[in-house]
Amino acid sequence: MRKPIIAGNWKMYKTHEEAKRFAAEVRGLVPDAGQVDAVICAPALFLEQLVTETKGQNLHIGAQTMHEEDSGAFTGEISPVQLKDIGVEYIIIGHSERRQYFNETDESVNRKVKAALAHGLVPIMCVGETLEQRENGDTNRVVQEQVKAGLADISAADVQKTVIAYEPIWAIGTGKTATAEDANTVCQVIREKVAELSGQESADAVRIQYGGSVKPANIQELMGMEHIDGALVGGASLESESFLKLLEAGANA
Repeated sequence: MRKPIIAGNWKMYKTHEEAKRFAAEVRGLVPDAGQVDAVICAPALFLEQLVTETKGQNLHIGAQTMHEEDSGAFTGEISPVQLKDIGVEYIIIGHSERRQYFNETDESVNRKVKAALAHGLVPIMCVGETLEQRENGDTNRVVQEQVKAGLADISAADVQKTVIAYEPIWAIGTGKTATAEDANTVCQVIREKVAELSGQESADAVRIQYGGSVKPANIQELMGMEHIDGALVGGASLESESFLKLLEAGANA
């Protein structure tokens, strides 16, 4: 059985004090590690502080992006070596906003997934279609191509360590959510593609999240689906109360 994983993506929100307050509010309330993996992916400024604030708890800290190189003249970028050095454990790769606004491609996603795995970071690799692609009936083709490109030349053992997040672009921050059945269908398509690429064992092991206006009101239905192993959550992860409700739903799935 795959352990559920609930990951909050704070995007470009919160101040230093707000991040510190959040860590204090969830301290001692996060479900046991045997029930659910809890992750907060915070702005880079707060990562080291949050690693310290959450030490000894089942709350893992992740970054929202990184460069694929270990070091170099890449102004403004952060390397996997630097993230690992301060205790970061997870990294979101290929979020739709990174693809849309910062020119990330399937090929750069693949390079970053490889770099994350090489340094012992858990990549949360994002895939998903636009509204136009969905309306044209291209959802399955788009996500299959993104999965194939993102996992290219990655061993079956490393694929099993990777988390894949299905986040339909049209549902991110819009208040719109795919129905649980629709989300599950696409997650099944993703799992079948992983089986084709890396074998059934990898497909059975890889965890697939749904992301797209997930909130306490719909998390239980989503988590009840066979192929949905967790959620990548934006706005609902910003407040400690709603984040804890999401974790509770994940732990009881």
